[in-house]
Amino acid sequence: MAISSIDKNQPQTEPGRESAGRDGQGLGADFASVLFGPRGTPPDLEQVEAPECLHDLNLDQVIGQITGSREGYRLLPFFWAPLDDGETIAFRHEVLRDLEEADVRRRIDAFAAGMGRMRANLKRAADARYEKQRDTWLLQAVGCYCEAVKRLAAELEEAGPASAGLRSLGGYLDGFARAPGFADLDAEQQRVAAALAAIDYTIEIRGDRVRVDSNREEADYGEEIHASFERFRQGKVDNYRFRYDRDPAMNHIEAQILDLVAKLNPEPFADLAAFRERNTDFLDATLERLDREVQFYLAYLDYIEPLRAAGLSFCEPEVGEELKAVRASDSFDLALATKLVGEGDPVITNDWGLSGKERIFVVSGPNQGGKTTFARSFGQLHYLARLGLGVPGREARLLLSDRIFTHFERQEEHTNLSGKLEDDLVRVRAILDAATPRSVVVMNESFSSTALEDARLLGRRVLERLSELEALCVYVTFVDELASLNQRTVSLTSTVDPDDPATRTFKVVRRPADGRAYAIAIAEKYRLTYEQLTERIGR
Repeated sequence: MAISSIDKNQPQTEPGRESAGRDGQGLGADFASVLFGPRGTPPDLEQVEAPECLHDLNLDQVIGQITGSREGYRLLPFFWAPLDDGETIAFRHEVLRDLEEADVRRRIDAFAAGMGRMRANLKRAADARYEKQRDTWLLQAVGCYCEAVKRLAAELEEAGPASAGLRSLGGYLDGFARAPGFADLDAEQQRVAAALAAIDYTIEIRGDRVRVDSNREEADYGEEIHASFERFRQGKVDNYRFRYDRDPAMNHIEAQILDLVAKLNPEPFADLAAFRERNTDFLDATLERLDREVQFYLAYLDYIEPLRAAGLSFCEPEVGEELKAVRASDSFDLALATKLVGEGDPVITNDWGLSGKERIFVVSGPNQGGKTTFARSFGQLHYLARLGLGVPGREARLLLSDRIFTHFERQEEHTNLSGKLEDDLVRVRAILDAATPRSVVVMNESFSSTALEDARLLGRRVLERLSELEALCVYVTFVDELASLNQRTVSLTSTVDPDDPATRTFKVVRRPADGRAYAIAIAEKYRLTYEQLTERIGR
């Protein structure tokens, strides 16, 4: 894999290290993050905003679906912060490869489930109105946390991860679980929980009075009655048991009973209160970050699993800052594929590539033939590659771009005092001013609101500027002449069924423009296509 270098003189941040093992500083010195490697999480990650290109590429829909079932993890910033260096991309590829192994995935899922139970108990503790119940929920949260950490520390090495990220995590966990701070926390929560579990008491209810007393080894009359009547049971009987209300909130009567139990057993409840006072900040910052970060990978893998099951390919792309000879095979639009697979419809894939001095795809052909879908997929692949994720396709070689620019047609707003053409010109000018030789530009039906001659002139100027920059570009247009502008432009056309030109194949292939795209656009505009004329004559 082609990767870029890292400035070795740049200070490396490792947030959360100070809390390792609660008092075990320096444990797992090579681990800070499963997303960013030893460099740790960028300090401004939580301030990041969604890139403008996501909407035009339909990636806002994709990311929304990926993160929707995991709202509590706040994953959006990870998907809004594409990477700038190939080394971290390679780091993520390794981790992703590990998580696709069933043994590794099962153990990480178990850890995530345990941490989920911990968070649920912490929320119950925060919402509890009664002190003793709040203390108990906190104790249970610590128990879930300790169990999840111990299990992952014991089992991760057994799963045999190959990535540097998960191997260093294993070293961190091994040291963390053995450190006195964590070991003491675990022993204390087990001791307090065992003391509470050993409490036995009876409740006597007489009218509106409730009496709580220590259990005096009274007989279990329920068991005796059950045994006495067991011999009279004939055949299958209906179950008249009712489900106990599992609402975690206590009512005032339950709280008063608990207070009476505490008076009978002051020592265990004093230990419970003391435990809460000492351990409100029990959670290790590094493991808390791990619990969140690993969901970035798991959410994406879960999202693409139905697509893989439908026969679509995802690959680990080759990525580099100098790769202008880009290519992909069996690539597809991720958003559209998700919709089609969900409806049981087939997904059309495309192969494409640029080599030598080629930098720009000029895509033409009939409307509704897959041109815009191809443009979106080109942008999607380059964006997903910068996230360090697998991209749609059997094989891909992509530019590690500095930024992705898009220009798609927008609906004209009545509040906008400028015309549509003027708005297009302003937006395109902003792109050309900001683009660099490492940029990817996706332009779809730009200047379609103007006359043919103006669209030809403006399109030529834009493509000439992008050619000078040597930026990678997809330019969808009805102006066929632009496809042969210079040696940097390559013509792609959407195809139709040779036996039925009205039927789109949705395949985009490399071949010269046939000169019919604009004619078809004009015919459709004035309702003069074969289908439209047939419909009108038949009336």
